Amino acid sequence: MAAADAPAVETGAAQPVRLWQDATIFQLVGGLIGSAHARVRVEMYELGRADILRELGDAVRRGVSVRVISDPTVVASRRSATVLDTLGVPERVYPVDDGRHQIDHVKLLIVDGEAVVGGMNWGAHSDRNHDYVLDTHVAVDVDRLARIFDQDWSLAGGRPSPLAAIAGEVAQTAPGEEIRSLLESALIRAKHRALAEVYTLTDPEVIAELVQAHRRGAMVRVLLDPNQAYNLHAFAVLSSGGVEVRWYPIPRGALLHAKIGLFDEELVLGSANWTLSGLGVNHELDIETGDPAAVAEYEARFAADWARSGGYAV
Repeated sequence: MAAADAPAVETGAAQPVRLWQDATIFQLVGGLIGSAHARVRVEMYELGRADILRELGDAVRRGVSVRVISDPTVVASRRSATVLDTLGVPERVYPVDDGRHQIDHVKLLIVDGEAVVGGMNWGAHSDRNHDYVLDTHVAVDVDRLARIFDQDWSLAGGRPSPLAAIAGEVAQTAPGEEIRSLLESALIRAKHRALAEVYTLTDPEVIAELVQAHRRGAMVRVLLDPNQAYNLHAFAVLSSGGVEVRWYPIPRGALLHAKIGLFDEELVLGSANWTLSGLGVNHELDIETGDPAAVAEYEARFAADWARSGGYAV
């Protein structure tokens, strides 16, 4: 799927944060890993791109400190873990709680003093999907993301050391419920608009708060992936509550994989679907920004996506 108004590829950009979308995300990722000097940290639910595995191996050979955490429930990630071992890349498997049907759904890259967090998997065909990541140079956020990675690396090594919950622009789930708090707070504060693109939306509290935002007078528009049967209920409830909701017209073999919302001037995005599992069971990672350039880029892309979805019906 071609990106709309994708940013030029500059791994050394001066902006504190930058929103990337669709296939251009992999230009960013490859460039960052290829230019790493001191450290590369990767935590990825679906890890299956051979080019990225090679880049990680090359970074190790250059003397960069590389660590990778993957999810054991994904076949591609299990295979990639074996490849990383042959390349000499230190890797660990996140100890998911099978009894809770938990997954490590995080999508995180840290390179030196920069971090990339969002919804895009690194699967063999993920570049077909419509998705977003935020590239951040904000020191306090990069530090928090690095601490979360270290927390997960310790857990995967058999030494649990969960971080205390905090209120900030970076939020995790399991441990804690920071993402639910971040998302619901942004929704409750929204007075003028809530513009969302969501892969799976089933959480009853979030659905109710979207309807409440509409009743407060905010413009609420939601785009959903039509291939997710779980979204049928959300579509019906939102529509009956007066919320404008449309099906995103995805090409065959692709997904609307984003989990992103703009609430007035605050953008919230990350790995967490707006579901009970995403907001309370899985290990997830989201980030919030009010950066004007990132907000403007999402506004433009959402407007284009909304217009393309006008005549689409399931």
